[in-house]
Amino acid sequence: MTLHLIKLCVGVEEPDELVKWQAMRRQQKREAGLPDDIAHITRMVPKRADELLDGGSLYWVMKGSVRCRQRLLDIETFTDEEGIRRCRLVLDPEVVQTELRARRPFQGWRYLKVEDAPEDVSGEGAAGDMPPEMRAELRALGLL
Repeated sequence: MTLHLIKLCVGVEEPDELVKWQAMRRQQKREAGLPDDIAHITRMVPKRADELLDGGSLYWVMKGSVRCRQRLLDIETFTDEEGIRRCRLVLDPEVVQTELRARRPFQGWRYLKVEDAPEDVSGEGAAGDMPPEMRAELRALGLL
């Protein structure tokens, strides 16, 4: 059964900023001769990795709302230079915008059930071309 993660994207306010930041990091890795995959390092290791890797995504919270997601490709555990166990969440480079979903701040990551995850924004038709905030307001009014 598929399961997702949700996490705050600190210092990033829009999905486009995340894409640019990750592209910059990939370029730095290539220049350093390292694999240029996209990964997020966290201290806590998910115990439900099998469910997360069964089609799960990492949903990013920006400016108080879920705004986008990236599919989880792998979950790797390792011990850093200080002897602390860490987790490397390997992500698909494609950042998929989602419907805005308000979310209060929290620390670390949380599991997110499939039925609680916001839908992807298809980009097709007039609604896909609207700014996310306008789309969210129209959806709240029942007009989308």
